[in-house]
Amino acid sequence: MKQIHPHDMEKSGKLIIIPWDFSQVASNALQHGIKIARNVDNDIQLLNIVKAGTPPHEKEQVNEKLKEVAAETEKKYGLLPGTMVLEGNIFSDIADYASDRKANLVIMGTHGVKGIQKFTGSWAVKVIVGSKVPFLVVQKPPEDLEKYSRIVFPIDFRSENKEKVYMAIYMGKYFDSKIHILKPPVTDRNLLRKVNVNLNFAIKFLIQNNIDYSIHDSRKGVSLAKDTIRFAEEIRADLIMIMTTKNINFSDYLLGVQEQSIIANAAGIPVLCINPKSNYAKVAQFMYG
Repeated sequence: MKQIHPHDMEKSGKLIIIPWDFSQVASNALQHGIKIARNVDNDIQLLNIVKAGTPPHEKEQVNEKLKEVAAETEKKYGLLPGTMVLEGNIFSDIADYASDRKANLVIMGTHGVKGIQKFTGSWAVKVIVGSKVPFLVVQKPPEDLEKYSRIVFPIDFRSENKEKVYMAIYMGKYFDSKIHILKPPVTDRNLLRKVNVNLNFAIKFLIQNNIDYSIHDSRKGVSLAKDTIRFAEEIRADLIMIMTTKNINFSDYLLGVQEQSIIANAAGIPVLCINPKSNYAKVAQFMYG
């Protein structure tokens, strides 16, 4: 089996998209974008979506304001973002645009616990789970522009967990991250077997790709989501990685209550949301090819 090479995973997009509404949380997202772009040699694009039917001169005014933000960003960080103004709906067109551009990542700012419903109501859930591109949801600016040193990786019995491993390796290689695997205290034999399959899969490829990791047991009697937040706060995690949940009755995916609670964590820890069959799933070919 071959190791994953970060540059192989880069070939599809080399672009980070920041939905931009001229708010502080968008600025927070941009700072995370700068941090990641510097490390993975990606471009950044600020995306503003205006209502359908917006007059051309108003669209041009918005684009001029975006260019001002881009120029300020270049002056401050030495990186010039691209700009794009589209007509449409912020809750339906972000994912489509990111997919069309084959972006590596969308970074979206939110207001946290109080404002999270703005982004995790029924429409915004579709933004995240309808995307072929991973979404990083942030509440605060990064503490530094260097590394995501500590990444919390909750693991359970779902087979989709395996796809999250590929992103963990990607982050580990670029940011020298340590992956903190958190597993639930499962007693049911069948579920325990599935958890162990996922755990062994993760360990195998983390070791193969020289990624530092540790394994931790979640507390009994506490939901994995709640304990994920507790543990992430305890170790001062830089990032939490989660998978979206497959709806048993439908062919689509959704953000369950537990995922929403993690995204809205009171500590403001960034959360990377990965959909099964997302762009990063295809890096499996570098493992098996």
